[in-house]
Amino acid sequence: MRRAGQPAPLRLTRRGRIVLLTFFFLLASLASAVLWATASRADDPPAGPPPTVVVQPDDTLWAIAARSDPARSPHAVVAEIRLLNGLGDEDIAIHVGETLVVPRAR
Repeated sequence: MRRAGQPAPLRLTRRGRIVLLTFFFLLASLASAVLWATASRADDPPAGPPPTVVVQPDDTLWAIAARSDPARSPHAVVAEIRLLNGLGDEDIAIHVGETLVVPRAR
C-alpha cells in the first residue's frame, strides 16, 4: 500500500521498454564502433621517413642498436639494421659520417 505523498512506482509500457532497449542497443553499438576504430588504428605504422643515425667515432652496430631501441635485444636490432641498410653478415665495418637507417623503437 502506498503512503500519501509517495510517488507511484515507475511502470514502463511495452512500447516504453522497446524504446529503452533500443536506446541502450544503439549506445552500445556506437561505443563498440568507436573502440573498434581506435583499436584498428593502433597497428598502423607511423607515417614519415624512417629514422636514421649518423655514425660517430667509436660507434659499433651493437652500440647503435642499443641506443635506437633499448627495450629490444641488440641481436635482433643489429639484424634489422643490417637488413634495412643492405649490409651482409660479412659487412662488419661502418664508417664515421655514414648514415644508417634504424628500426623504429617499439
